[in-house]
Amino acid sequence: MQHCKIVCVGQNYRAHAEEMRSVPPAEPMLFLKPSSAIIGDGETIEAPDVGRVDHEVELALVIGRSAHRVREEDALSHVSHVAVFNDVTARDMQTAARRAGNPWTLAKGMDTFAPMSRPVPLSRVKDVHDLDLELRVNGEVRQRGNTSDMVFSPEKLVVYISRFMTLEPGDIIATGTPEGVSALQDGDRVEATIPGVGVVRNLFRRV
Repeated sequence: MQHCKIVCVGQNYRAHAEEMRSVPPAEPMLFLKPSSAIIGDGETIEAPDVGRVDHEVELALVIGRSAHRVREEDALSHVSHVAVFNDVTARDMQTAARRAGNPWTLAKGMDTFAPMSRPVPLSRVKDVHDLDLELRVNGEVRQRGNTSDMVFSPEKLVVYISRFMTLEPGDIIATGTPEGVSALQDGDRVEATIPGVGVVRNLFRRV
């Protein structure tokens, strides 16, 4: 996955859109993270002095075969694996960029800002539309949600994204986060879990 693209979906859970003082978008809201942001279980999230940094637990879809303008009924056949994803966000930077009408790239794409569990085959997952998501910080539950609450389903996301950009094997779609995002403090231990999919645990450090 070293040269993959990470296509992220913003505000794909209604309650999260509300906590961000927004309304759910009429179409998927997309942004990209570079592959250099990916880290695995046990590695350290390193954030420079950029103000508030938040966690965001998400389900990641990993593309197994090229997808270009696919139909909804075929969409999941292009997904080979799924994983737990943490869309780490420099929130103050993102907020300033949004107010100025500028892209969010830097706020989302710093090194280590894409922790992801080891992918598991989609075939092992009972129902991708009914998966519990949970994130704990130092053992305290901060986020809980279920993929059934997505505004746009995994299939609809693959259809929409592949309409505009070809998804290649190894590419990742981060499907959005439920409500409960909060700030991380230096030394926090972050654990994002989706039962039946995996867990990604990371230490958060200011550098």
